[in-house]
Formats: sequence, structure tokens, C-alpha cells
Amino acid sequence: MAPTCPPGWHWDVTQQPPGWHWGVIHLSTWMAPGCHPFASRDGTEMSPTHPLAWHQDVSHQDGTRRSPARPRDGTGTSLPTEWGAQGGFPCRTHLWHPPGTATIPRVTPHCSSFPHAPVPPQCSQTPPVCAYMPHFLPKFPVVPGFPGNNSGPAPGSIDRSSLMIPWVNDPPFTAPDRADWPCGCQTSGALPGQCLPRGCHPILKQAGWCQGHPSATMAGSLALPSALLAALLAVASPSFTPIHRAGYCAFYGECGRNPEVNVSLVPSNVPCLSNTPAREATDTLLTLLRSVCPDLVRGDNETTLVCCTYGQLSALQLSVALSGTVLARCPSCARNFASLYCHNTCSPDQSLFTNVTRVVNRTVVPGVPRVAVVEYQSFYRQHFADAAFSSCQGVRLPATGGFAIATMCGRYGAQLCTTQRWLDFQGDKNNGLAPLQINFQLVPNGTEPGDAIEPLDARVWRCSEAPSEDEEPCSCQDCAESCPSVVPPTDPPPPFRLGEADGVLVLCVLLFAFLAITFLVSLPWQRRSKGLTVSQAVPAARGCSERVGNASHQALARAFRWWGTWVATRPVMVLVVAMVVAAGLSAGLVTLRLTTDPVELWSAPGSRARQEKAFHDQHFGPFMRTNQVIVTAPGRAGSLYNSVVFGAKNFSGILAQDVLQALLELQERLAGIEAWAPQAGRNVTLRDVCYAPLNPTEPTLSDCCVNSVTQYFQNNRSHLALTALQEDGKETGTVDWRDHLIYCVNSPLSFKDITALELSCMADYGAPVFPYIAFGGYQDSEYTEAEALIITYSLNNFPSGDPRLEWVLSWERQFLEVVQDFQRSHSPNLSVTFMAERSLEDEINRTSGEDLPVFAVSYLLVFAYIALALGEYTAWSRVLVESKVTLAVGGITVVLGAVMASMGLLALLGVPSSLIILEVVPFLVLAVGADNIFIFVQEFQQSQREPGETREQHLGRVLAQVAPSMLLCSISEAICFLLGALSSMPAVRTFALTAALAIAFDFLLQMSGFVALVALDTRRQEAGRFDLCCCCRTGKGGPEGKGAGLLRPLLERFYTPFLLHPVVRPCVVLLFLFLACAGLFLMFQVSVGLDQELALPKDSYMLQYFSALNQYLAVGVPTYFVTTGGYNFSSANGTNGICSSAGCDPDSLTQTIQYATSFPNMSYLAIPATSWVDDFLDWLNPTSRCCRIHQFGQHKGEFCPSTNNNLSCFGGQCLKVLRRPTAEEFQRFLPWFLRDRPTLQCAKGGLGAYDTSVSMSENGTILATRFMAYQRPLRTSQEYTAALRAARALGDTLTDTLRRVPGTDPHFRVFPYTVTYVYYEQYLTVVVEGLVTLAMCLVPTFAVSFLLLGMDLRSSVATLITITMILLDTVGAMALWNVPYNAVALINLVAAVGISVEFVSHITCAFARSTQPSRVARATEATITMGSKVVAGVAMTNLPGVVVLAFAKAQLIQIFFFRLNLIITLVGLAHGLVFLPVLLSYIGPSPRVPAGDTPGDTQGAGLGLGNPYFKDKDKDKPEKG
Repeated sequence: MAPTCPPGWHWDVTQQPPGWHWGVIHLSTWMAPGCHPFASRDGTEMSPTHPLAWHQDVSHQDGTRRSPARPRDGTGTSLPTEWGAQGGFPCRTHLWHPPGTATIPRVTPHCSSFPHAPVPPQCSQTPPVCAYMPHFLPKFPVVPGFPGNNSGPAPGSIDRSSLMIPWVNDPPFTAPDRADWPCGCQTSGALPGQCLPRGCHPILKQAGWCQGHPSATMAGSLALPSALLAALLAVASPSFTPIHRAGYCAFYGECGRNPEVNVSLVPSNVPCLSNTPAREATDTLLTLLRSVCPDLVRGDNETTLVCCTYGQLSALQLSVALSGTVLARCPSCARNFASLYCHNTCSPDQSLFTNVTRVVNRTVVPGVPRVAVVEYQSFYRQHFADAAFSSCQGVRLPATGGFAIATMCGRYGAQLCTTQRWLDFQGDKNNGLAPLQINFQLVPNGTEPGDAIEPLDARVWRCSEAPSEDEEPCSCQDCAESCPSVVPPTDPPPPFRLGEADGVLVLCVLLFAFLAITFLVSLPWQRRSKGLTVSQAVPAARGCSERVGNASHQALARAFRWWGTWVATRPVMVLVVAMVVAAGLSAGLVTLRLTTDPVELWSAPGSRARQEKAFHDQHFGPFMRTNQVIVTAPGRAGSLYNSVVFGAKNFSGILAQDVLQALLELQERLAGIEAWAPQAGRNVTLRDVCYAPLNPTEPTLSDCCVNSVTQYFQNNRSHLALTALQEDGKETGTVDWRDHLIYCVNSPLSFKDITALELSCMADYGAPVFPYIAFGGYQDSEYTEAEALIITYSLNNFPSGDPRLEWVLSWERQFLEVVQDFQRSHSPNLSVTFMAERSLEDEINRTSGEDLPVFAVSYLLVFAYIALALGEYTAWSRVLVESKVTLAVGGITVVLGAVMASMGLLALLGVPSSLIILEVVPFLVLAVGADNIFIFVQEFQQSQREPGETREQHLGRVLAQVAPSMLLCSISEAICFLLGALSSMPAVRTFALTAALAIAFDFLLQMSGFVALVALDTRRQEAGRFDLCCCCRTGKGGPEGKGAGLLRPLLERFYTPFLLHPVVRPCVVLLFLFLACAGLFLMFQVSVGLDQELALPKDSYMLQYFSALNQYLAVGVPTYFVTTGGYNFSSANGTNGICSSAGCDPDSLTQTIQYATSFPNMSYLAIPATSWVDDFLDWLNPTSRCCRIHQFGQHKGEFCPSTNNNLSCFGGQCLKVLRRPTAEEFQRFLPWFLRDRPTLQCAKGGLGAYDTSVSMSENGTILATRFMAYQRPLRTSQEYTAALRAARALGDTLTDTLRRVPGTDPHFRVFPYTVTYVYYEQYLTVVVEGLVTLAMCLVPTFAVSFLLLGMDLRSSVATLITITMILLDTVGAMALWNVPYNAVALINLVAAVGISVEFVSHITCAFARSTQPSRVARATEATITMGSKVVAGVAMTNLPGVVVLAFAKAQLIQIFFFRLNLIITLVGLAHGLVFLPVLLSYIGPSPRVPAGDTPGDTQGAGLGLGNPYFKDKDKDKPEKG
């Protein structure tokens, strides 16, 4: 007996009421006549026997049946009268039922605009007392098998396994606000004719969807019990897999292509729904199963069951092969990854962990309807999925140095990838590879999902385990677990410290204290001996060395006196001969070659860097040329973008569509450049000079390697502007360029993004654009927050002399003009910095030309000073007679003639010159030559002619007095520079040779030509003729008085008495000792190197570029590890010594480089080396279709590309099993690999990535190879130098390791190479080389002084000490004034030694020739007599010219010529005029006592004491300045 329903409840209608038909759309409920449901877009099929006689519309995607009177476009008037309103569809929102029945509202999108059908008379709306389910319940499946009106099985016999309509999820289900349950109603849940709670429709109950839910017994309750909520949630999650049991499938066979996947890189065939027992594998299928899914094969005595057909397994094999090319280098990962899909596709227990959630009807065979699975859930145990992910997480991509997981995790990339994100991307039907949607459900360990589902928990191999006996564990590069314990490299030694203090500072302080105490202790002894005079000294016999010195210097003095007299007698002849010789040597300047190439200037031809560069260029060609643009948007606000796919992401101000459009405009203009090449007589375009890795022979514009952010859109404006409607789960929105960009920066290797845009991330030239190349100024891989966008044009480089070099230089010139115009036009909004490969040399040359007027003014000031200062004026009436302008011009001409003669001679000998020689050598020689000029002229002016002495004899006598000190300085300097020519740096060597010859020629020309000029000028002055106009004269034949000097009286009356005061002298010594020790300490603080910015003028656009580069650059320059010939790559041992995949040596080349990248602060390497050997081995993998051979036909035996589907390639894998190739196979297949273009079917092709990385002879012998890594960003020359040092140490380690491989030539080498090494190699040795060079300069200075001063050890030591202290203080001042030490500074320091000799040697010689009775008196006389000449001839000659250089534009000139030369001049002047006199007053030689009083005896040894011509006969006469 049926129970009585409580008031407000209805009876469960389980029988067909009279006149009702079965509604086969969505709700599967009984419908009143004339109330027909509308077919929706989800593919529902109507019954062919429907009373309204619908027909199949075969042209419509969803397969709906339509009324013959209802055209497809929705127009028409002849509708059945039962339909109701004209032109509309009946039952728009409600399914009408007889009175008292429940109603379930539904919304059909197709009929939202159509009016209601008239309510049939027997129908009425649901009474208000009947509760209903909300409209956002999921659309329910059709129950197939009901043929139509009054037919079909009873509703209670519904078979859920045959349901065929996919679920379309509406927004999440929420229960009604009120659901009143009646009191006293008991439901059985399954039996017909029971009381149902409000909202539980009878059809739902009959389908089993209300089973198991308890009845409501809570009278008057207003709350919805959890049981009903569970029932409703069950309705919202339908399953097409009712049976979850071991040995049962969830689907089986193939049901054609997935209609929901429009774009796929592989065939998107989907399986057929089949919740049936697993099938026994046939022999054919079992054979293939052993190859693809060996884990599913049972033992020999067991039957192997599967849930897949041979076709499914073949498709799975193709999919596994695609992933295998990336993952095969790590067998454990490849095995685990394949195992996931093997279980999903073929496992006999498939239904245990699989739940089909959405299906569609697919009639593959006409007349045989099938149900295709388009979405299912796959349940995995958490630890199983984590272990599989962990085994693949570290697998590398040898071609990029990155991780393979970055290409398999969608938008998250390698850094943000997790197990769930990894699997979600694999199951995303929009990733271009998945044939259907797979929703991976990771079940936490220890929990169960219920409903008989058991999560998959199969065997997983750790990456450190070998999957089989024939395979190896993953290598250390791909698996951290396989790595041996790596000992971190030792940190660089810490700074030298003593306790908490700087060790060098402490030692310098102690040194100063020791020297100061030693000096102060010796003062009493100095006081006891200061009263010693010549008359009080005990006569001493002269030693052998003293006698030899006296004899040699007497001979030298007589020779100079004779020479001076002879030249003064024949001045015109001597002058003509000197001019002819100088002019003849200067004529060699016509063959002069100026070297501007920095490589030729600073890197010796025989240096290691030059040899390695030559080897690299010989085998791989010159390093490509780089042209780059960096764009920023300072002050432009960013924005927050809420992506429907990726969530909220911050976008910086520079990442805006208008900016990207502007960059596209710039690139379009650059692509259209036509540059005229004059020598070639043709226009040059980008395609003529660009680097085209995938089409190097006949490139088009789209083949050119251009890396920029717009390449993610293939530089296509329409792609950038594209938008699309995107449904992501329950959310719908619009996707645009920002969504595509977010995806591509995390998956740059993707051929199609996961958005509805379906755009490729690959550049138009066919290669990926890695975000660290296109973006700058971001943190932690947040590329959308980048502050800079970088455009890089890679051009081919050509050696000097190649006519194509003019092509690329012409194109780069136009490139600069276009970018400069772009910069000007966008300056209000964007900051644009740029450079071309030619920019640095262009800017240096421009600066040199612009600074020529500065040098000209500098020289003119020096000339003017010399011309005015040489004159000695006694009266206004004699100014024109006593001026020395002509003589000054002659002296300067002599100096310039010496410089030109030296450069001309070297040019004739084939020695090139440089701009630095033109800038430094004239200054140096002018300082030395002007000093000699002043000393000679002023000494001649101050000397009085002796009675009976002719003018010529007078000139000869004066020359004999000054020439020895001039000879001393010239010889010391010449030998110093000759020794400096031993430097390995070409610029330093050429400078030293030029300076040595110039100083030697200057001395010779001064002893000849200038002496002749002085003789002629003396005749003119005595004749009373004007200086500049010899035809005019005053009529007075001689001077009327003596000129009044200023400097000499100042020195005599004020300076020397103060300087040599007993209290001042010790203070001076202590002060200069302190300065020397301070200079020694500061010497260790001087930075070594030369940053590129210093070579540029302050107004150069390159400075802005370098600033942006240092601020935004995310990766450094490529570094190649080059192998020379003599290594057997084709042997198994040779291959294993290079590669980094499974089975390779743990200390292989690529593995060792990988270790180094783990410590970037020590190795300066950031990205591991790409390895052609590893990719070649992966390319040979027989599971892929990369390496195949035609088996028959006209191409039999030839290479079959992966894109070739010819039957002759079937089964033609180069290797039948996974193994190392033999030597013959290696040589045969390697050229194929290097010429194979990468494709989706085979991403491991070597064309573009490796075709220029292997140099082979005609017979296939490998001559050289290279492996490319990337440095971390380097900012300063110190970092570049340290990177070179670290790379060479790594190269030496690799060389030692690979030489131990059997069959390796003992001369085999591995060396690092990058384009910057030839510039920075000098800094590896410049410190030691500088110390050696300067020491070699000091040694001849001391030796020559010792010999020419009559073997006077004390004077020579004083000279050596003073020059050494000048160098120490100069280097210390360099640290204080930010002057770095480098080759340019070394040249100036070598010149400083020469200038210091001028400051020191003349005063030392004057001290030695003095006959005063004490050291203090002799020091006083030397300072007075030579001090004025040193100041006038050396200091004042340099200072005006040096000061003018402060106005030069080039920072190089300002720093190394203005600052450094000013330091040298001031420090040398201070030591020469302050410290040296005081030092000589303490340690100078004592006055020597004559051994007898005969005319033959001399007054002492040395230049002055033993030389009668050094007696200062004018010492008691009035002095002139």
C-alpha cells in the first residue's frame, strides 16, 4: 500500500501518464504533449520517432535535430500549432507537468530570446508549496535508448554507463535559502511511489542519484540537512564510470578526433567510453607494450590484460617519443613519465583510479553510434606523483642550459613548477599535445577518495636509480641525488689583517716608525760630523775607481768642449746636416700605420688570448656582432592585470601595448634599412648581414636573429592586437597580449600557448627568445615587472680585409641613425639607449678628432712659455734683441724633429704607431728637451767670457759644463725606455721604443743643431740685431747690463735658507718618509683595470648605454669552452668524457662546467654549457623519429628527416637499441645531426644550435668543437679579469681530465674563449709586468748615475731613493684621485721615471760638482744654481700644457694625461726641490780632499770635483733668473 503524502508533497510519478512522452533532453523527464524540450548546443540528439517529426541537421556541429519547417537561421512561419508563439521555441524556461508534480527550471542559452510556449490545458505551473532545484544545477545527461513517445524502457532501468552527454558546469551549486521538510515522511530513496522531499525529482531518484540519502524527520526544521547537501553535490558531480574495480576499464578503443580541440600538434584522437572488463593483449600488442610500457607486462606465465588497442598504444608511443627527446637523457625520469600515461591509457585496473566526467557522441562508423571520452579525472597518490615529478625536476636541456621542466609546466616555468602544476599542464587540452582534458586529482597520503576509487600508486624510480639492468642512473647534471659530494671551491684569501686592523696599513706604519726612529737616532752623528770642511779633512789617497772616473770625465769634458767649439765655428753646416738627417728619417712617416684596434694595441700577437682567438676564428669564424637597444619608461606607472587564466599579475610601465607597438615600429624601420656601401657599389639590407641560424645560406628577413619581447608575437602587429574569449573553469573573460606574454616568458619553447589566442611563443626566425635576453631590471623571474626591454640584432662578423665587413659597417651606420631618430621622437615618454658593434671605436675616433684643438692649445702654451722664458732682458730698449723667440722655436723644432725622426725610423722598420704615442711622446720629449734647453741657455747667459776667450770657445766651455748632466739624463732615460720595450703589450712596447729613440735623437740634435742655433743667436745678439727680424738692429753691439732674475734670488734669499734650516730639515725628511709609506699603503688600494666608459667622452651616447647595461643586464656574455684537435669523440670513452646524460663520466666536460655554475660568485658562470654531444645522443635515441634512414627506394641509405612520413622511413631508426654509437656510426650520423632542422617531431636537430659548434675536416675528423655557457653579469674590469682567471683555471682542469681519456693526444687542450678576453688578459699580468718594467727603468738610472758621477755611490743611491719615492707617491695619489692602474697608466709611469730623472739628476750633478765645504752648503748651492733651471725647464714646461688637458672631452685624456701628468709633475717637483736637497745634505758624499796642491791634482772626483770646467766662476757675481 502506497504511503500517504503529507500536505504539500507530491507523488513520485514513475509511470507514463496518458498522452505524455519521454523528454530526451537534459532532464530525462516525462513531458506533456506539445511541450517539447529544446536541443542545446551540447550535442544532444532527439529521438528520430519524435511526434513532431524532427530531422537530423547534418551541417550543424552539435548534431541537433530540427523541425523541417524551421530553417537553420531561426526564421520561418510554418511551425506546428503545438509549438505556440510564431517564430519561437516552446518551453523556454520551465518544463511543464501535470498539476501537483515538481518542476525543475532550466535555462537554455539558445532560446533565451524566444517567447514562452502556451501552457497546455492539462499542464499547470508547480504550486508554490513545491520546492524546486535552483537553475544553476548542471545540465543533466540524456538517457539514450528511449525511442520516443510512449516507448522505451521504464525509467527505473536507466543504465548510467551508457550516458553520453558531456557535463557543462554552471556556477557552483548553492542550496535554496529555505527548504522545508515535512514532518513524518520516511523515504526509501530507491523504490517508486515514495514520498520525496521537496526538490528531489522522481527522475533523479530513478536514476539512482538520490539513493542512500535519509528521509527528513525534522518537522518544522528550516535548515538543510547535510544528507540532502551531499545528495545535491552528488548530482553536481556525475560519473560515467559507475564501476571502479580491478580488471575494469574506464574507456577502450578510439573514437576519432576530439571536437573540442581545434589546434593540436599531434593527432587528438580520444578513447571510447567503456566501463567494461580489460581485454587480453594480443601478441602484436604485447610486443609493442614491452617496448612502450614494460611495467604493464605480466610475467611469462601470466596473462597480460590491457585497456587499450594497438592504435592507442601506437599513439602513446608517439607521444612518449616526443617527450623522450627531452627526457631520455635521464632514463628514470623518462620511464616514470611514460609510466604515468601507460597506466592512464592501458592499465588493466584503469577504472580504479579513473573517473570519466564528460563524453560526446562520436559516430566513427556509420550506423554504429559511439560515446567518446573528452574529459576524465585521474586519481594519483600524492607521494607517487611527487616522486615522479622529483625524478624529472632537474633534467636539463643541453641546447639552452635550462631545465626541461620549464617546457612542461606552462606558465609557471621551472622555478614555480610543482607536482600539481606539472600534471595540470600535461592534462590541459589547450597545451597543443593533450588529446583531451585530464584532471589530475592528487590524494593526500593516508586518505581515500571514496566511491571505490583507489589512487594510482605504482612503482617510481628515483633519478639516482637505474630503471633496468641495461640503463644507467641519471647523471649528476640531471639529478642532484646522483652527484657526489661536491667540495665548494675555496674562497679567495681574505684581506691581509693583523687583528682587527688592515695588515698592510700596520706594516706601513711600522715601516715608517722604523725609518723615522732610525733617522732620528742618526741625527746626533750627523751633528758631530757637520763641522767637517775641506781644510779640516784628512788627505786620502784616491782609489782605482776614483782615478778611472776622473780620467773618463776629464776626457768627456774635453770632448764636449772641443765639440762645442767646433760646432760654434761651423753652425750653418752643422745645422743643415742635422736638418737633412732629421728630415730624412721623418720621411718614413709616409709609411706610418696607426693602430686603433684595441686588440692590436693591448694584446701581444703571441699572447695566449690572441692565439686562442685566432684558433677560434679559424674554426668557427669571428664572434658575431651585436647591435642593441635598451628601452625604459622612467616615471611611468605600472598596472595590475587580472588575467582570467593566470590570475593577478603586475605589469610595469614599460610593458604597455603602445610601447610594444612603438618597438614594432622601430623594428620595421630597421628591417627596411638600405645602407649604401661605397666600395661594394651596392645597397646593403639586413638580410645581407644578419645572423640567420636556421637558414644561413639564403636568409630572408624573417630568418634574421632578432631577439626582443615582440618576438613572442612573431613581430606581428595583428598577433599583438589579438583578443579572444577565454573560459577557464567557471570563469569567463577576455585574453589578450598580456596573457600570451605571461605564458611565453615561462614557456619560451612552446609552439602554442594555453590561452584561446593559441599563439606560438617562438620567434619568427624559428628559435626561442629567452626572457633573460629580452627583459632587464626584474627580480626573481617576475618578467612582467621588468623595467627595461632589450632588442638585440645579431649580425655576422667578418675579418679585416673581407669586403663584407664594409657591408656590415654600412648597415650599422644606418642602424645608429634610425635608432637616434627613434630616440628623439620618443624622448618625452621613453628612455632609449643603444649601441652598435662599431660604436666604441667610432666614439674614440670622434673624441680624438675633437680633442686635437685641446692638444694644439696645450703645445702652443708650452711654445709661448719657452719663447718668453728663455730671454734675458736688461732694458726695454733691448727687448727685441735679447728675446729668444727664434731660439725657442728652434729648440722646439729640434724636439719635434727628434719625435718625428724616431717615429719615421720605426715606420720604415715596419713598427706601427698609435694615438697614445702621438699624445704622450711629444710631451715627454718636450719635458726632457726643454729642460736641457733651459739648462744650456741659462748657463750660457749666466757665464762670463774669460779673458782672451773667443765666442766659440766660450760656448764650448759652457757645453762642457752642462753636457755631462744632459748626457746622464738622456742615457738613463733612453736605457730605461729600451728596457721598457721588453713589455709584452704592443702599445707599451711601441711607446717605449719610440720614446727611447726620440730621447736619443733629441740629445744628438741638441748637441748639434741646437748648439749651432745658440751660436748663431749669440752672433745676432752681439751684433745688436732683432730677434725676429735680423735685418733690423739697434746699433748697439753689446749688452748694457745684466738682467734681473726673479726665481734664482727667491731661491737664494728665502727658499734655501728656510728649507735647509736645522729644524726644518728633519721635518722634511719625516714628512716625505710619511708620504712614501702612505703611498706604499695606497698603492694596494689602486684599482687595476680600465672600464670601457673611461675610453669615451662625457657626451657620448655610449655612456648612457653602459649605464643601462650595468643596471638592467640579467645575463653576461657567452663563454665558449673550445676543444682543440686530438680528442676521440667517437669512442665510448671519449663520448662519456664529454656528455652529461646517463652513463657519462661524473667529471665529464659538461658536468664539470655544471658544477662550476653552482658557484657563480667563484666561477662567474651563470648558465651551464650547451652540449652538442648530449643532444646528438638524444637525437640518436631509437624511441624518437629524429635519426632515420630510408630503407628502400631511390633514397635508400640516405637520411630521412623527422617530418618525412614516407613508408621507406618506417622502422629505419639509425640505432635499433639505445646505446652509444660506434666510431663509424658517429662519423656517419654526426653531419646529419648538424644539418637537421629542429621540428616539433624532433626538437633535437642540430641546425642553428650546433652547426657552427663542430669543425670537421673533409674526411670527418673533428678538428675543434665548442660548448657555450653564459657568464653572470659583469660590471667592472676587475670582474672581467677575475672571470677570465676563473675560466682559465676551469679550462686547465678540463684539459687535465680529458687528457686521461684513452687515445687523447697529449697536446690536446680545452680553453675558454669570449670576445672580451683579449682586452682583459693584460690585467692578469699588468701589475707584475709594471713592477718589473719600472724596476728595469730604475736599474739603468742608478747604474748610469753611478758611472757618470765617478762611481759616487751615495749620490747614486740618493737619486735612486728619490725617484722611487716619486713613484710611490705618484701611485698613492692615483688611488686618492681615482686613477686606475692599467697599461695606459703604466706608460705614464714609465714616462714619470724619465721626467723624475730630469728633476733629480741635474741637482745631484750640481751637488757633486760643488766645491762648498759642507753638505748643507753644497746642497744650498745645487738648489740655487740648478733649482731655477729645473723649475723653468721641467715643471713650468709641463704645467701649462697639462692644465689645458683638463678641458679635453675624452675621459681617458682627463684621467691619464691631465690627472696623472699633473701628479707626476707636482710630485717630481716637490721631491726634486724639497726632499732631494735635504737628503743630500744628510747622506751626500763628503767633500773630497785633494791629495796634493800641484796643478795636476784635481779638486775631487766626479763630474764637478775633478772637472775644472765645472767650477762656477760666476758664483760671486750677481745672479740672473
